[in-house]
Amino acid sequence: MRNLVKYVGIGLLVVGLAACDNSDSKKPVQGAAAESNTNGQPVTLLDGKLSFSLPADMTDQSGKLGTQSNNMHVYSDATGQKAVIVIVGDNTTEELSALTKRLEEQQRSRDPQLQVVTNKSIELKGQKLQQLDSIISAKGQTAWSSVVLGKVDDKLLTIQVTLPADNQQQAQTTAENIINTIVVK
Repeated sequence: MRNLVKYVGIGLLVVGLAACDNSDSKKPVQGAAAESNTNGQPVTLLDGKLSFSLPADMTDQSGKLGTQSNNMHVYSDATGQKAVIVIVGDNTTEELSALTKRLEEQQRSRDPQLQVVTNKSIELKGQKLQQLDSIISAKGQTAWSSVVLGKVDDKLLTIQVTLPADNQQQAQTTAENIINTIVVK
């Protein structure tokens, strides 16, 4: 769990710094976001045990991070404001609901303004997972965060989707579109 918190913290730091860089990013033409979701790019990890689809504007950034390790994969858009971080942790026998509760407490200790939207058990393609959706604030910027926890070969799998929350409904829909494509074998 300590490693999970460390990696999620790194992910939040990366996204927070990207959100605060004050760079002017070009806004996509209306309808381009919906098009990028339908033209999603498939990602397969862990020798085919995990797969999901990403919006077309997100690419693999795993090799560009100084903290890159064999068990962490990072995908983001050109601005770094949209990110998906996949972490394969240590073996665990703890319940997913207990892990997400602890993760929520850790996030709340770093961000007192944290707004938890949902902390629920979900089932995707027969696999039981736990989903924690929240709104994170950092230096006047807000981000939508969806963290999905599951187990692969008794190892903790964490998938964090972080998106700008300027339009919360759109961010939530985009995160759900990514989450609904997750297949864990």
